[in-house]
Amino acid sequence: MAAQDGGDEVRVLQSLRGKIYDAKHLVPNKMRDFFCTINLDQEEVFRTQVVEKSLSPYFGEEFLFEIPRTFQWLSFYIYDKSVLQKDLRIGKVAIKKEDLCKYTGKENWFTLQPVDSNSEVQGKVHLELKLNELITDNGSVCQQLVVHIKECHGLPLINGQNCDPYATVSLVGFKQKVLNSPIFHRRFYLQVTRSSSYTKKSQFQVEEEDIEKLEVRVDLWNNGNLVQDIFLGEIKVPVKVLRNDSFQAWYLLQPRENGNKSSKTDDLGSLRLNICYTEDCVLPSEYYASLRNLLLKSSDVQPISASAAYILCEVCRDKYDAVLPLVRLLLHHHKLVPFVAAVAELDLKDTQEANTIFRGNSLATRCVDEMMKIVGKHYLKVTLKPVIDEICESPKPCEIDPIKLREGDNVETNMENLRYYVDKVFREIVRSSISCPTLMCDVFYSLRHLAAKRFPNDPHVQYSAVSSFVFLRFFAVAVVSPHTFHLRPHHPDAQTSRTLTLISKAIQTLGSWGSLTKSKLSSFKETFMCEFFKTFQEEKFTESVKKFLDDVSSTESKEPSGLSEPVHLKEGEMYKRAQGRTRIGKKNFKKRWFCLTSREFTYHKQQGSMFYIKNILAVEKLDESSFNKKNMFQVLHGEKPLYIQANNCVEASEWIEALCRVTRCNQKRLSFYHPSAFLNGNWLCCKATVENTVGCARCTADVPADTQIEIDGDRETERIYSLFTINMSKLQKLEGTQACGSIAVYQGPRKEPDDYSNFTIEDSVATFHTLKQIIDTVEKLNESHEKYLKKRSSSAEYGSE
Repeated sequence: MAAQDGGDEVRVLQSLRGKIYDAKHLVPNKMRDFFCTINLDQEEVFRTQVVEKSLSPYFGEEFLFEIPRTFQWLSFYIYDKSVLQKDLRIGKVAIKKEDLCKYTGKENWFTLQPVDSNSEVQGKVHLELKLNELITDNGSVCQQLVVHIKECHGLPLINGQNCDPYATVSLVGFKQKVLNSPIFHRRFYLQVTRSSSYTKKSQFQVEEEDIEKLEVRVDLWNNGNLVQDIFLGEIKVPVKVLRNDSFQAWYLLQPRENGNKSSKTDDLGSLRLNICYTEDCVLPSEYYASLRNLLLKSSDVQPISASAAYILCEVCRDKYDAVLPLVRLLLHHHKLVPFVAAVAELDLKDTQEANTIFRGNSLATRCVDEMMKIVGKHYLKVTLKPVIDEICESPKPCEIDPIKLREGDNVETNMENLRYYVDKVFREIVRSSISCPTLMCDVFYSLRHLAAKRFPNDPHVQYSAVSSFVFLRFFAVAVVSPHTFHLRPHHPDAQTSRTLTLISKAIQTLGSWGSLTKSKLSSFKETFMCEFFKTFQEEKFTESVKKFLDDVSSTESKEPSGLSEPVHLKEGEMYKRAQGRTRIGKKNFKKRWFCLTSREFTYHKQQGSMFYIKNILAVEKLDESSFNKKNMFQVLHGEKPLYIQANNCVEASEWIEALCRVTRCNQKRLSFYHPSAFLNGNWLCCKATVENTVGCARCTADVPADTQIEIDGDRETERIYSLFTINMSKLQKLEGTQACGSIAVYQGPRKEPDDYSNFTIEDSVATFHTLKQIIDTVEKLNESHEKYLKKRSSSAEYGSE
């Protein structure tokens, strides 16, 4: 199940998660169809569903992805959806990377800013500056500034292609311009002073002592050929950085100073977001041994509230920050089940009514939620994907709310359609126990028996303890949001979304133990749902749920046939380069639908091609200069390489990782590959003229091996270390409180009630001991990180990065 931890090198990894809630007071001031995108600089990496006919659309979409490259701005764009014309950008929220920490874990309303092409920049420029003394023809001495534009990196795509940039260089009114490619290697020579004996007026008018007050400005433009040139960004470097010596650095491109001229930003509306950006500096594995061991032994600590894992979740203001890396780490080392059982038992102590069991957002319920999301992906796909596809691709009207019925709709017909879908989804779920992952079954088994022990006189509680997770928090959530769980590649339309919502409501009710009794029906908020559920009052539904819950909460081994099906890993649209020739004799790129399982990698439009996983020899990035396209990778197999372009950098990284993971153990994997393509009779990378010659670069190694769950144990431990570091003041205050041995003082009035008000202390001695271990371990890791950061800062110099 678990992937290997990281190697011996320090790795810097970025991730982003959060939620796009809603927008309000959008312009133009009339009902429109809106959607929202997330962009890294100018590259779109996420898109919400379209919300129809609204001025205050609610999106309610969560996002979570790894960021595979450097970036300057994280931006959220609101679009007005257009059917016939290009979608119109209404406004944006743009946050600098270094400012993201201000908003981490907080829900904020952001005022939309106007979208101005002069402020839409990305990429960086490598500059070298030098100030020379120069003797003129008349024997006087003046200064010559040499500006060497070495190369550019990360410039945006223009109409899907790499841009054709050129640079202009300016200094106090003096300007030179050159057309060239991104790797310029062009020097500009600027004479910035004249001798005092030179009497003719100069365009510079600069005295010797004022040289250090000057700035060099480099503007980058895309050559538009027949259309207007596009501004790509600018950089400004003060001459004083030279100090009579040469200076070189990478500079991030910046927006033009007069960009975003409009001052009426409050007229565009606002957007509510929750953003959590993390940058993890992952050290070699041995550095984490102490902290890792302290966390992994948490389930053995008595009481569990004195364990390192429990304390971690208590000191974090948002438990989700702690739960995600903790669950992944414990899952990685096969320690999750006993920990969940221990915190669930603590949760049950505070549960007074059996009908409220596991209904809150406690540590136990959050751990189980995350576990199901991680290990239940394939289970959801084999169970729900076929019926969800049918509902989305051949939708039938299912609205049964009289207020929302459309003209011409028949409520009886709609009710029959809804009943058909609910029956089908319910049937697929209750017949799916054979596919339920063993880990989920083990957790459900523990929860079932703990519930029965807590409420021995309630025969149904052992079932409701399990149904509250598997129906309410797993299947029902996946039905209402298939895109989030990768059951569908795109968001369903508004009518289909409404149908899925009604089906989800029905599944929640059918799965709730004893919910079909007359007393329960009378408590429905919606009268139309009460009428609909009167048709479900049959004993067979209750018995089917009971049998299903018995099966998924059993520790008995499953039939091997349940494991023989290929695991569905990833699918989506990308572009592939044609293997043959087109009618005009030139190979081109075609959009295809790609699908990856644990057995096959296929793509198709009408007739598809297939590669068996065992025949793939390597999966590597492709140099963008090969076809002047970004986000490309290559799949090497027995024939010619398959060249593929993903839609963005996040998607490309996910595909490469998934393909590498599933082919890592192939016997004939290559050790070397060509990072560029074979074009016009030679390899662009090494200039070799033989197409089947051995590659010139070493292949990527140490990719996680597991096909279903990829977990980087070191990365998760680093994330937990960061959380402990952020909350170090709380840990130290708790340690001081425990050292005094005065729980009465601790539980009395506090200046910071938010920090400790819900902290459970059952054993002050054990808690103090764990706190001391955590603080000592984190302080040692602090020293290791400081050494690395000091080394990194001394080995590289950046201008504006």
